[in-house]
Amino acid sequence: MGNPVSAQKGGSSGKSATHYAAVIKSASFQELLKRKKAFILPSSIFFFVFYFSLPILTSYFTVLNTKAFGAISWAWVFAFAQFIMTWGLCILYTKRAKEFDDLVEKIKQETGGRKE
Repeated sequence: MGNPVSAQKGGSSGKSATHYAAVIKSASFQELLKRKKAFILPSSIFFFVFYFSLPILTSYFTVLNTKAFGAISWAWVFAFAQFIMTWGLCILYTKRAKEFDDLVEKIKQETGGRKE
């Protein structure tokens, strides 16, 4: 892979130059950043709150110690729900990542970037 600086200056790499300043200023790139932030920030906050609530609730409160059904307490139900939540967020992110990839391809086409 050639040096990006020499590629921008028309160096010997032979590949089309990527003008990063133009990419950053493009409306499509700003839209990509906005969409990623709108997804990642709330889902990360939800994950951390959900994840850390189990140890906090079991350490300082007794609400999860009551029986949910049979010999199983709400703490076990909550712990199992964390596995479901993790898989759910992974599936959701995978679907959203396809949208992000489509935006990246659009940015490449608009700014003359090469497809790798």
